[in-house]
Amino acid sequence: MTTIDKNMALTGQPPKALAPKQRLATLIGFSGLIILLLASFGIQFPNKGLWLTLSLLAIFAGVTWFTVLSYQQKSKGIKNDGVWFKSVSSMGFWGWMAGIAITGFYIVLYFFPQYLGLVKEGANTGVIALFDPLSRLLSGNPASQWFVYGTMYTVAILAFGIKFIWKYRHNRYEIIRTISVMFFQAAFAFIIPEIMARLNGSLPYYDLKNIWPLNYNNFERYRINGFISSGDIGLALLIFGILSVFVISPILTYRYGKRWYCSWVCGCGGLAETAGDAFRHLSDKTVKAWKIERWVVHSVVVFVTLMTTAVIYSYLGNDTSKYWLTKSSFLIGVATLLTLVFAWAMVFKRKQLQKDARYGAIGYFVVIMVLISMHVFSGEGNIFLFKSETLRKSYGFLIGSIFSGVIGTGFYPIFGNRVWCRFGCPMAAILGFQQRLFSKFRITTNGGQCISCGNCSTYCEMGIDVRAYAQKGENIVRSSCVGCGICSAVCPRGVLKLENGPMKGRIEARQVLLGNDVDLMEMVNSR
Repeated sequence: MTTIDKNMALTGQPPKALAPKQRLATLIGFSGLIILLLASFGIQFPNKGLWLTLSLLAIFAGVTWFTVLSYQQKSKGIKNDGVWFKSVSSMGFWGWMAGIAITGFYIVLYFFPQYLGLVKEGANTGVIALFDPLSRLLSGNPASQWFVYGTMYTVAILAFGIKFIWKYRHNRYEIIRTISVMFFQAAFAFIIPEIMARLNGSLPYYDLKNIWPLNYNNFERYRINGFISSGDIGLALLIFGILSVFVISPILTYRYGKRWYCSWVCGCGGLAETAGDAFRHLSDKTVKAWKIERWVVHSVVVFVTLMTTAVIYSYLGNDTSKYWLTKSSFLIGVATLLTLVFAWAMVFKRKQLQKDARYGAIGYFVVIMVLISMHVFSGEGNIFLFKSETLRKSYGFLIGSIFSGVIGTGFYPIFGNRVWCRFGCPMAAILGFQQRLFSKFRITTNGGQCISCGNCSTYCEMGIDVRAYAQKGENIVRSSCVGCGICSAVCPRGVLKLENGPMKGRIEARQVLLGNDVDLMEMVNSR
């Protein structure tokens, strides 16, 4: 007869030694990784397709079985599960070892793929050769380091997604949201692009859910040429990419907040939520971190905007008979669009921006307008002394590789699972701007029910001190909030609620905090 653990302590319990079955599950999972490790060191496997299948199945089965063994004897509901007692999840020795190992893998993947067996001219070797059969099956092409990464990325989200669902199985929102990111990663980021490459070799490899500026190279010349040369399908994808930026994304953010993308669709967020769930409590929640976050992430947005503008400008011309979009008209369009957004925010949404945010917006706007008005974009696409290609490579290296990959994922065990989303993702920053100023989404709080347990703040991966809002009964409308809903899921009193639309039926927190003698039910019924 199975014994159910009835302990519902919010602080969790110190970790116990692994049971024999858990050790076996761990061994199975690591056996799959050992196959990949042996292949990376040059061990030749005779039937690569079979050994790759065994490796991926072992990893998936090991994680899944360990998950079932860990949660089947626990009652539904979320505890801290001893995360502060475990070395790997509390910045202890094993946490640093894990961070170093993951960071090392990303450095090799991005900058030294030859050590993984990538051969530009000839047959692949090492671990990349092990993935050749799967790559040829899907796209008809030999594997690259990015195919290996995409496969492992997808397996991680699927396997740890099951773990996430087991852990948060008491919450329907979390289950559906996790299934969504698992689906979008497996289908739209992995399988569909590979099949499209097989069906139409001239069509650029395109992750349908990646939107500019996250997909910062989507408007480069080779991409545009690839879309146009691919006929109607390519043109449709190009139009879809433009509409995603200016129409689809703002509408969805208005209705649902940035959670529609950051917590339901995005692959970066999907990996953070699933494989990185054990490290979510490590996010820095100090005011200093919050200030640094805002300046850094919005500087990245300015950087990618200038870089994209320079890249597009570099391959346009001034001959109206050849270009329907000329250099001058493009710059005027960019300047007009930015001016309209800036004026709208400063005139109609000024009160929703803090003083330093207003000053920052003014500063960034002036810098961009000065660059455009001084015609520093030359015919070769220069900005001051830097060519557009130099800007693109700099952005790709600093943000696309170092920040999003090496730091963003490699430092999960050190800075928490959403360090990239908080400090480096330009897509999250733009969606956050929209969410803060005109979205219907907010997290409402019932301050009268808050017991100040701090579970919500502990589990907030975006570094928001949720408890401070809950204690005052304030609605949480933060640009950094990704709407993951974990704060609501772990609240033992039902204080927090994710809502879209006008605030109705909520208690007026100010009167409660002031200690006024109020009839709470009368206040609720009056709304």
